[in-house]
Amino acid sequence: MKRLGIISLFVILFIAFIAVWNYSYQTGLEEAYISLEPNNESLVIPSETGVFQRSQYALDYANIPIDRNHQRTLDNYYKNRAFPGAPPSIPHDVIDELSMGDNSCLKCHSNGGFVEKFNAYTPVTPHPELVNCRQCHVPEQTNSVFKQNSFEKKRVLGAGNNNAMPGSPPVIPHQLQLRENCLACHAGPSAPREIRVSHPERVNCRQCHVPSEVKIEDIKSFTRNIKE
Repeated sequence: MKRLGIISLFVILFIAFIAVWNYSYQTGLEEAYISLEPNNESLVIPSETGVFQRSQYALDYANIPIDRNHQRTLDNYYKNRAFPGAPPSIPHDVIDELSMGDNSCLKCHSNGGFVEKFNAYTPVTPHPELVNCRQCHVPEQTNSVFKQNSFEKKRVLGAGNNNAMPGSPPVIPHQLQLRENCLACHAGPSAPREIRVSHPERVNCRQCHVPSEVKIEDIKSFTRNIKE
């Protein structure tokens, strides 16, 4: 009876092991991204998907030599933004009826490249699927819409000040919404030199770099109050 009890115990443990292993294996096969459910009140945008959208260009970015005569800096990067985190303004002339998505903007900003007319490399958009560009991006100069005010830009900290500890990967100091494609700003000849990544071939950026919880908590999620 004692031997039978020991054998029964081992059989039960073996069955339990198989069940746990099968559950873990099936869970690992599930989709890793968070899906958007239409009836969910607190929609969460899957922030990882955009990281992989330009992964086919990663090795190209690593092999492109640095053009030191046309490098952008963080000062250039923030020059045409009303404040850190704001959509960049359009620093060149645009034709209103043509400056939308594939019709105009994405011809340069989808994959970047050097533009002789502006003597600069074109920044790559992190969200080429949003083709109504003028909904967020406005021309830099205007003579009729805005009035003079006392608004002052907030000073932007330089790169290298957001590591959790010396030698650790820097945290992401901004929200990921509309910035899901890390390589758009951190790789290639149009990337500001202070934040240009040294390893664009490591496509899964979120494996080492995590969002700053403080920044996310400070910004909160946008909610619209609809009055009945």
